[in-house]
Amino acid sequence: MEKTKEYSNGEVTVVWEAKKCIHSGICVKGLPKVFRPQMRPWVSINEGTTEDIINQVTQCPSGALSYYMNGPANDKAASIEAKVELLKDGPLLVHGIIKVIGADGSTEVKDKTTAFCRCGASNNKPYCDGTHRKVEFKG
Repeated sequence: MEKTKEYSNGEVTVVWEAKKCIHSGICVKGLPKVFRPQMRPWVSINEGTTEDIINQVTQCPSGALSYYMNGPANDKAASIEAKVELLKDGPLLVHGIIKVIGADGSTEVKDKTTAFCRCGASNNKPYCDGTHRKVEFKG
């Protein structure tokens, strides 16, 4: 059974899917008062503004963190400008909505941030699963 948790401040709900998390620490570094991995619950959603939380969640490289707005529909998530970021000794991050076409022709739409493996050791190719740390990938 996959572990999924939701944290809401009334305006926004943050969803955490444990299985997807590669423990990059980007959330913790960006909003340490909200994302506190040594504490339970580890997300203290009332310690940040809705805007700051959304901005941080959209930087999650694995997609383990996502969000949805409570109440009326909000198109902010769909309007993220696509950009590519290279993490030192880590994955290639693609921010925004993209279509991934597999070698077998299958397609998958990814939104927010997607982490692609650069080390070649991921067990979830083409996506990063955090193995680059175990194999001490440099790049």
